[in-house]
Amino acid sequence: MTSSDICLVTGATGFVGAAVARALQAAGYQLRLTARAGSDTRNLAGLAAEVVIADLSQPETLAPAVRGCRYVFHVAADYRLWVPDPASMRTVNINGSVALLQAAQAAGVERVVYTSSVAALGLGKHGAVADEATPVDEANLIGAYKRSKYDAEQAVRALAAAGQNIVIVNPSTPVGPGDVKPTPTGQMVLDAARGKMPAYVNTGLNVVHVDDVAAGHLQALTKGKSGEGYILGGEDLMLRDLLSLIAAQTGRKPPTLALPITPLMPLAWMMERIARLTGKTPLMTPEILQMARKRMFFSSAKAMRDLGYAPRPAAAAVADALAWFGAQGMLA
Repeated sequence: MTSSDICLVTGATGFVGAAVARALQAAGYQLRLTARAGSDTRNLAGLAAEVVIADLSQPETLAPAVRGCRYVFHVAADYRLWVPDPASMRTVNINGSVALLQAAQAAGVERVVYTSSVAALGLGKHGAVADEATPVDEANLIGAYKRSKYDAEQAVRALAAAGQNIVIVNPSTPVGPGDVKPTPTGQMVLDAARGKMPAYVNTGLNVVHVDDVAAGHLQALTKGKSGEGYILGGEDLMLRDLLSLIAAQTGRKPPTLALPITPLMPLAWMMERIARLTGKTPLMTPEILQMARKRMFFSSAKAMRDLGYAPRPAAAAVADALAWFGAQGMLA
């Protein structure tokens, strides 16, 4: 390959970004990966790639990163369910994304695959399954992360409408190997596997294998239509069913206690106040409980039809996540 065949992956030290980088390497692409100064680089092990220091909060670092690249996969994002300063998250997820895509356009990048999230999409009423065309009720954009990803996607769509070649993908809730941080979802899987989740709230989510999300990114590169969005999801599950699935795979008893959300609000409020004093992420906040009232079920039919996307069952994603966590000594 020549320099014009280089694929840049932002966020390659993270969970989804590393999976995308591994998939690209397996497909024969030449890789350039971004990492922030001082970031955890364990996920870069085994990748034959040029690593460059870049930071979405520092726009001057972005032009050198994209220079000479044919394709850009913009996967990096600030993904936290609670953040003491929403402005810092917006700087990365919105301003940083726009700056990177503008740098890519100036550098002559042929196509960008932008990693959004189902958090930026509308939800079906009364737990119905949503898709890319479901209207967004901005009242459901609860929390700094959802709001930032929605606003970022609108900004990216504006760039695509102005002529830049950008395909958008919307992963649901990835689970699988390589979750070094771990993500909020990975932490939940870990807690359940350790027997630390004896109860649950009545909510639902869409669980997808992280490697299927990565495969969907490559399919979006070669088959996606500029300006279009594609949900990369897996299987819709109630939280109690996901916890039962984890319990079955770890030989534990599944939780049987369902907690009502409203009585938990005062405790969540207290936890958030303590978090603001200590700087430690709270177990729950009022916003997290508000999000739990929604069933985040999504259809990947468009990606399956247009891209050839083929997600595996949630049980396989959980099994691979548990195997990886076990190999890292994180289940003890």
